[in-house]
Amino acid sequence: MSVSKVSVAQALAGLAGYDAVIDARSESEFALDRLPGAVNWPTLNDEQRHLVGTEYARISAFDARKRGAVMAARNIAVHVEREVSDLPRSWHPLLYCWRGGQRSGALAHVLGQIGFDVHLLEGGYREYRRAVIADLGRLPATLQFRVLCGKTGSGKSRLLGALAAAGAQVLDLEGLANHRGSVLGSVPGSGQPSQRRFETLVWDALRRFDPARPVFIESESRTVGRLRVPEALLVCMRAAPCLVVDMPLQARVQLLMEDYAHHVADVEGLCARLQVLRAARGHELVDRWQAAARAGRMVEVVHDLLDSHYDPIYLRSMARNFTRFDGAPVVHASDGGPLTLEGIAARLVEQVTLHDVASTVE
Repeated sequence: MSVSKVSVAQALAGLAGYDAVIDARSESEFALDRLPGAVNWPTLNDEQRHLVGTEYARISAFDARKRGAVMAARNIAVHVEREVSDLPRSWHPLLYCWRGGQRSGALAHVLGQIGFDVHLLEGGYREYRRAVIADLGRLPATLQFRVLCGKTGSGKSRLLGALAAAGAQVLDLEGLANHRGSVLGSVPGSGQPSQRRFETLVWDALRRFDPARPVFIESESRTVGRLRVPEALLVCMRAAPCLVVDMPLQARVQLLMEDYAHHVADVEGLCARLQVLRAARGHELVDRWQAAARAGRMVEVVHDLLDSHYDPIYLRSMARNFTRFDGAPVVHASDGGPLTLEGIAARLVEQVTLHDVASTVE
């Protein structure tokens, strides 16, 4: 039998060396958050955890453990039969549960008895989470951020993608949050991750960056949809050098019509979302936008939303929150097409260094 306990620091340092990272918690715990690359082999599923917990509290801890042992043994047998039968003796997994105790310990015991070299995460997910929180407070200050600023629809997210394709280091918070960061920013057909999951995804990206190279990031607000940007990251973003993406208004309207095509197709859904702007913009203006949308004048709606709502708010927010926004170099983009943004990305990768950037990127 070979089952060894490893600390969080040891496990994370050697994460790439494991053949599998196995989360023995229930499916809902796994969905909330997990280690990078983990797969879910529940020792007890959600329903079983509830039954055992209820019996533990109301009847007897001893009887609850007996019931739990039966369920766990059956589940572990299923996992072994389904997942392990064809694996070689050299297979080397890392296992964890909430605290590194009974659930992962039971699975580790069986796998160790088979003859696999099993590592068990000491302290489980709870200790891993503490390490993530600590790193989120520490890592941002070790990195050199370059903040892409620009009015709504100026192609910042697309430019981040072009920069990543050109080999730059990119932290795409909207991508990780699965949200475009505005009232109309939800992604159709899918929700946002949990706050914990978002923080894990941000942490996992931060820890992989080379501190000697700049990291491009978009000028997000404190929240992306319903998710909060980690405070230490927000502080570093707001103090970092900025690059202002400038695109003509009509090109921005066209870009938004493309990126928000789902809203163009769902007029009533768009009108419902515009309701939240009544407090800020008044009933008369929102009524006008909704009427124009229902009349099929969507270009007019987008143009007016940018000119009357998003642009003034964005400029005030940038001047207030990003200390190096005023006088920042300007990135001119004639449109949001791939060729335009690929060209800009190539020039930025070439020109931007840790020390300076040309005052204007044409």
